[in-house]
Amino acid sequence: MISTKKHIQQLAAILRAKGTADVVISPGSRSGPLTHTFVSSGYFTCRSVVDERSAGYFAIGLAQAKQKPVVLVCSSGTASLNYAPAVAEAFYQNIPLIVLTADRPDYWIDQGENQTIRQHHIYRDFCKKEITLPMGESEKELWFAGRMMNETLNTAVSGAPGPVHINIPLEEPLHDLMDEDLPPVKIIELTNTETFLPKSEQEKLAAVFNKAEKILILAGQQNPNPGLKKILAGLVKRTGAVVLKEHLANLNNPHFCSHADILMTSLLFENIVDFQPDLLISFGGTFVSKPLKQFLRKNRPAHHWHLSEAGQYYDTYQSLTRVINMNAATFFGQLFEQSVPMHGDFFQRWKEKEQQVSQMRDTFILETDFCDLKVFDFIRKSIPENSVLHLGNSSPVRYALLCDASKEVEYLGNRGTSGIDGSLSTAVGFACESKKINTVILGDLAFFYDSNALWNKYIGLNLRIIVIHNGGGNIFSMIKGPGESPAFKEYFFTENKYSAAGIANTFGIDYFKAENETELEEALQEFYAPEQKKAAILEIFTEADENSKAFRGLFKYVKTK
Repeated sequence: MISTKKHIQQLAAILRAKGTADVVISPGSRSGPLTHTFVSSGYFTCRSVVDERSAGYFAIGLAQAKQKPVVLVCSSGTASLNYAPAVAEAFYQNIPLIVLTADRPDYWIDQGENQTIRQHHIYRDFCKKEITLPMGESEKELWFAGRMMNETLNTAVSGAPGPVHINIPLEEPLHDLMDEDLPPVKIIELTNTETFLPKSEQEKLAAVFNKAEKILILAGQQNPNPGLKKILAGLVKRTGAVVLKEHLANLNNPHFCSHADILMTSLLFENIVDFQPDLLISFGGTFVSKPLKQFLRKNRPAHHWHLSEAGQYYDTYQSLTRVINMNAATFFGQLFEQSVPMHGDFFQRWKEKEQQVSQMRDTFILETDFCDLKVFDFIRKSIPENSVLHLGNSSPVRYALLCDASKEVEYLGNRGTSGIDGSLSTAVGFACESKKINTVILGDLAFFYDSNALWNKYIGLNLRIIVIHNGGGNIFSMIKGPGESPAFKEYFFTENKYSAAGIANTFGIDYFKAENETELEEALQEFYAPEQKKAAILEIFTEADENSKAFRGLFKYVKTK
């Protein structure tokens, strides 16, 4: 039984024809025509997530797992505003969310009507396209709506993907139904084309590349890409270029460099010119490392090329000289053909320095007391191969990137906007469509902030939640400034004395805890044991003062050796 409203039938039919099958619905009456049609047509996999903020992030994880657009449906009013954080994250991560917000007719806007706000263009700065559908159902209005729907849905997946918003004013009655199939609709296809460098441009760029003696390639956050990894490894061997990546780039290879934070710190007492690139090539999402950004802003290359399918002018390092509108694998494949073998020592210097600081880090961790830094080293050794690891923001992602990457593990994290608000919900959405073990590591504040992520029936048996309970916002102890303020404890650190055990019990999730190394080793073995057939939370308790001391001590140790 689908809605009698023709433009809702039309929208569902176009979505079906374009292969979009997953719908995340937050309950409401004004969105009833959408809910009836998606649920009852039989063509969509619908999931109900009550909290719209959590639902938005859940949809991000689901879209990442399926590598396809996901539809969000909510009622009118503030329900639509609750999607905003996830829409912004999807925008900066290039994730195609299709946000459908039910609305009151425009003649009721600003007239004291219930659940009525100004919804037109509410995500204006954080989505690729926004439209508001007409309410009328004349032939011309349906033609117009169909054209806009096609254009908007095509926009979500064209070029660099991203979220789109369709606002849908609906008049009562809202729940009249009909026992019919979705109607035939006109589909407007968009043919995507691949961008290749013309020969003249290949030769021009190759001339600069081959002349440069110190080439640094920065690999930002992206999905696993075995083809790109192979091309870059070949380019490194052939030319001596340095590939510097964080775990979120999913490019683990012994020829690439990692650990940017401590690596950059160790360069303070080196001859900087030896490590300053002539040519910088960047691609993918953002880097977490602040020391890397500071290093490159102070030691700017003569050339900085940024690869972006959306033609984005990312001048993060204040040295941008060229934007190349194409994907990284195609670009480096063409560049490899034009490159010449080089035998400089730039690569060797970087690799030797990386090995040196890695050994220093391992020595420091071995000798330090139980703290977050040591905890993350334990965790990365325990993560199962061929699994997925979601890194929460603030201190968890920074600690994880200080340690070596786990073997054969896909790394994910909400680094588009880097907020703590939806990491758990995203992991839950991803895990519900993944056959692998999915681990998410969060601080205690981030866990409690997003605990509604567990308030749905899609918690996969493969989900493993690690809560680093360090008593509050440990990130503010790690950075300069807040710790010296009298407002630190209550308004920055935000001391937390609550345990995750109650939440685990509320949602029927197995609970483990550890307060020292011995307990942690034992808990991790049980946590990842094949016999553990249920979602689980592992809460690890550490001391905030010890964490700050160890974190700062590591960087001091690297500087002075």
